[in-house]
Amino acid sequence: MTDDIAATSPTGEYLGDPAVRAEWDGRYADRRQLWSGRPNGALVAEVEGLAPGRVLDVGCGEGADAVWLARRGWDVTALEVSGVALERAAGHARDAGVTVRWVHAELVGAALPPASFDLVSAQYPALLRTPGAAAERALLAAVAPGGVLLLVHHAGMDTREAQAGEFDPADYVWPAMVTALLDEDWQVEVDEQRPRVAPEGGAGAHHTDDLVLRARRLR
Repeated sequence: MTDDIAATSPTGEYLGDPAVRAEWDGRYADRRQLWSGRPNGALVAEVEGLAPGRVLDVGCGEGADAVWLARRGWDVTALEVSGVALERAAGHARDAGVTVRWVHAELVGAALPPASFDLVSAQYPALLRTPGAAAERALLAAVAPGGVLLLVHHAGMDTREAQAGEFDPADYVWPAMVTALLDEDWQVEVDEQRPRVAPEGGAGAHHTDDLVLRARRLR
């Protein structure tokens, strides 16, 4: 792994479940490029008008969103479980001449500084559910007062029937689960389903509608 990819541990090791890392490393290794290489449309639309600050890109994949944000003046921390994806992302950032702080970890185990990001962006994240809603709470905890959480997912995925041995929606976090945790310290600015602005190519391009949750932390 390259020197500009680090975990938030003294040893610099991956922080998370090795099985999760292996699963996603396998998915990325199967293809030279898994995603389109262009930023997600909902991110582009929702970031317009926000003053650049510190941003956490949750599940950054091959780095398209992270690089796009860095080019626009954001101080980017990008988190990903796949070391294969992070190697590609770091290469794209070098090619673009931008600096990104890469974190090789699962969200829950990353030990990120609390309440420190002006924007937490999670674009179609594969966040596993836990009994204590750890992933949902980790997303909220990372947002600084005055900052924004932007969570985008594929509409209709949460209601699909489980596929034998493969995808089970009940295993994952969906926007409605995060909305249910918001209290008086939060203001929901967007909570809707809308047509997806999808880059051509890459996995997931066949999805046509997004669920978009944008919430601002008031204090």
